[in-house]
Amino acid sequence: MVFKWVVGIKKTLGISELFGIVACGIVLSSCSMLRGYRADGLDGPGIFSFEHHVHDTIPNGDQMFQFKVAESRADWIDTLHFYNDPPHCINQTFPEAMANKSATQGIMIIHDDNIVYEIYRGDFTADRLATVFSVSKSITSLLCGIAVDEGYIESIDDPVTKYLPELKGKDPRWEMLTIRYLLCMFSGLDFDDEYDFNIKALKAVNAIARLNYGHNLMKQIRGLKFRCDPGTKFHYESMTTAILGVVIERATGRHYAEYLSEKVWKPLQMESVALINIDSRKHRVAHAFGGITCTLKDLAKIGRLYLNNGMWDGKRIVSEEWIHRTTDFYPGSSYRYSWYDVRFEGFEIGQYPGFYAIGIYNQVLYINPHKKLIMVRIGADNIGWATIPEVFEQLSNIWP
Repeated sequence: MVFKWVVGIKKTLGISELFGIVACGIVLSSCSMLRGYRADGLDGPGIFSFEHHVHDTIPNGDQMFQFKVAESRADWIDTLHFYNDPPHCINQTFPEAMANKSATQGIMIIHDDNIVYEIYRGDFTADRLATVFSVSKSITSLLCGIAVDEGYIESIDDPVTKYLPELKGKDPRWEMLTIRYLLCMFSGLDFDDEYDFNIKALKAVNAIARLNYGHNLMKQIRGLKFRCDPGTKFHYESMTTAILGVVIERATGRHYAEYLSEKVWKPLQMESVALINIDSRKHRVAHAFGGITCTLKDLAKIGRLYLNNGMWDGKRIVSEEWIHRTTDFYPGSSYRYSWYDVRFEGFEIGQYPGFYAIGIYNQVLYINPHKKLIMVRIGADNIGWATIPEVFEQLSNIWP
């Protein structure tokens, strides 16, 4: 993704093309951009890129929970057609809509703790590790809630400087930036998740490359500027969750992988270890914004935790208050505490609305508490018209 623009340079060299090549040379002179190119090539990171990225392991425990496979499968789903109403209107069956998304993907639907529907394409399986990108933000939100419950974070209205004191004095707005603003994307930071190259975006492209491939995340954080006061404007970008990850590490005194393992991966009886990208072995700052790699089955267990209001087989993992704060419907907000509803994609919510986490290429964890449904999709690409969270929402609303 970061380097996708390079292939757009024309063979016929006019003034604009020459200018583009010069700009490319400037960008590729960046250590982070060059490191990203060497790691992931022109197309940027994929769901299996973790294999050559530096990462920490998130261990699972000795006990494992497995969803049961339902005796009665929901094969009727294959007969359904979606998107009959303009403007999002291509009438296709569920398998047709999903088949167009990617040659490599997996889809699992769980109802009442039973797997009722599965599709796997290419060499993907329910047990194969894959990076879920910005779904990581929602998992980081969960981990933040646990840190609040345990008293490591006194309040989400604490300024980040309480946990990152080295930011004091750099700009008075750092002391205005609270954990709540990080969770809700109101940081005011001058940062963009910019992957498409143009001359005006050169600085932003370099910054996102540095976030993904740089070796010293805290150094990058210390050099950040603000575009507006925290709390004044919603602006989605990954740096805010990167900072939130550091806040959690500082507050708990634990590395991200260690804390996530102890508080989530082991208690939820995950079937596989997970991984999280880090900036370097020297600094070990986690990519809390998009670096988690796990299996489709284990990701579904995060959904089960939320479906059960923070409980796991009789044990409290995170407070019910945190779950409701995260997932309750707010008329004026489709993004809250790093979770979404379908209004964010421009759709109207259904009679039985759900909520979801999402990452690039449409990695989706969708939860519908009204229908006791968990739907997960992991895929290598996101091609075609279908918006997966909306398809899942439509399916939930007609679920018997």
